[in-house]
Amino acid sequence: AGFWNSHVHILTPGLIHAEKLSSEQITSQLQEMFTRWGFTTVFDIASVLDNTTLIRRRIESGEVKGPRILTVGEPFWVKTPIYVRGFLESNHINIPEVESTTEATERVRQQIHDGADGIKIFANSIEQNDILTMPLDLARAIVGESHRAGKPVFAHVSNNQGIEVAVQSGVYILAHTTPADDLWSPVFAGRLKAANMALTPTLTLW
Repeated sequence: AGFWNSHVHILTPGLIHAEKLSSEQITSQLQEMFTRWGFTTVFDIASVLDNTTLIRRRIESGEVKGPRILTVGEPFWVKTPIYVRGFLESNHINIPEVESTTEATERVRQQIHDGADGIKIFANSIEQNDILTMPLDLARAIVGESHRAGKPVFAHVSNNQGIEVAVQSGVYILAHTTPADDLWSPVFAGRLKAANMALTPTLTLW
């Protein structure tokens, strides 16, 4: 028995490049992040799929002590958010930008084949002086392919325009709220409920 945390990232300096880390180092990191707080299951909603899968296998084998991990692997975005570019570059991590529906659906299939338990889209990407919104046709292609495989889709949203893309494309879960935009009215919240959309409130993030 234990708690679930449905918004985590196995993408910290202490966990990336797990092939170079000892069992003790990984166990210590997972304890610091999760297990000491009582989380026995976590859903990682942005990381490097191969790395997270390796950590998961080491936990399942008993070599590492840690929670049950579900993962989306690499997220889908039209442009890399400005606040993660430096981190990805300095750690030699490449998460590609999605340019077409064909490319997107093929990548969804590949990530699910490689072990992803779900998919995450960035319905919005924060840039230097703008917030980019994923085109609806691209979001629908990603979400549709994920649903055909029976996998849930999470959405990162930064404004209500991103939420519209999430609702209209059939996303199951909003990763957090949008405090930079207007407060949600009862009518707006009712639309999310009618769409059977779940929300991870991520209360301490803001």
